Amino acid sequence: MNTRHIVPTGVFCLLLAGLMPQSMAENNWPQWRGVNRDGHSADTGLLDKWPENGPEKIWMFENAGKGYSGPAIVGGNFFTMGTRDNRTIILCLDANTGEEQWVKEIGTVLGNAWGDGPRGTPAVDGDNVYTLTGEGNLSCVAAVDGSILWETATSKLGGSTPHWGYSESVLIDGQKLLFTPGGEEGTVAALDKSTGEVIWQSKQIEDKAHYSSIVAAQINGAKQYVQRTEKSIFGLNPDDGALLWKTDFPGRTAVIPTPIVIGNRVYVTAGYGSGCKAIEIQPDNTVKELYSNREMKNHHGGVVRIGGQVFGYSDGIGWLCQNLSDGSEVWSERKALGKGAITYADGKLICLDEGKGHVVMLEASTDGYRELSRFTLDPQSEIRASRGKIWTHPVVVNGKLYLRDQDLIYCYNIK
Repeated sequence: MNTRHIVPTGVFCLLLAGLMPQSMAENNWPQWRGVNRDGHSADTGLLDKWPENGPEKIWMFENAGKGYSGPAIVGGNFFTMGTRDNRTIILCLDANTGEEQWVKEIGTVLGNAWGDGPRGTPAVDGDNVYTLTGEGNLSCVAAVDGSILWETATSKLGGSTPHWGYSESVLIDGQKLLFTPGGEEGTVAALDKSTGEVIWQSKQIEDKAHYSSIVAAQINGAKQYVQRTEKSIFGLNPDDGALLWKTDFPGRTAVIPTPIVIGNRVYVTAGYGSGCKAIEIQPDNTVKELYSNREMKNHHGGVVRIGGQVFGYSDGIGWLCQNLSDGSEVWSERKALGKGAITYADGKLICLDEGKGHVVMLEASTDGYRELSRFTLDPQSEIRASRGKIWTHPVVVNGKLYLRDQDLIYCYNIK
């Protein structure tokens, strides 16, 4: 037998791995709160405890400018928004090295006392990246080099910029781009993602836009889009934007956290004393309220659902584990860590103190606040507004923890 062209099995496997598309070998975080918009990372095999001075810092990028935009990470590329030369930009970095790949201007800069710049997170779909700036400029750019493919504005759809700027992260679902311009022409709009042309607007509801991001869901076997405004929670028909159901919510000032949908139940929370509410959507689209209380009053750090519990920071209560079925408190901890944002990965919660930059890993447990490790972001931004804090949510993907404080983007090894 001629053995000259027989490749040893181990070598063959290595060669095959090298030929595999990067997307097959890696996890992706293509949009706000990850693949399912639930704040859950698919990573496993992460560190159970960080070194005393924190995990290894792989890289730090120092020129992202102002803003609170989070990352979308796909195929080894890190996309986010920021500012340069008094313009809003979309920025692409190498997710593994932090090297800048390209940058593109996509609009003027939102000015705000709590911090200038963009708020939302880009969405990556195929070869394109989609963004919504704080002033309401929508863009579709090529992922390879940032070339602008189309642009439009919320003002063309009857929307007006909310007090703290447009903060929603657009949703790509099939051929549609979904977002919330707000106003009399329809609160939610669906655009053709290829052209930016309007497919429909939800004319049966005319609430002004607030700061939450829309989610796609299957409720009672039917697909729909779930969104919320200051005073409403509602579901829309994906085909034409028709209102399927709607219920009141006692929101105040700014309603921000993303809705959570579990089966035919919807859970929402908000700050400024509003609290939380859980509802059940019946097969005929009538709404049954399960509870409404002030246990979870989450401002903008978000909450994550793990099994039958919701975890997050509640104003006035502290870090809270809440029973999802009846809204009761499972445990709370007020002193160990300040208010901030949360994400979930590999059985652990990673929480970010918005005021001091403490990063804490907790056991995702119903038995109480169980801290495993912590470190403090260093250095911290010198361009952050005096009224602003570290509000960009943490992201875990491919064994890396990504954090942002305005112009500074950090990448840590937690594999």
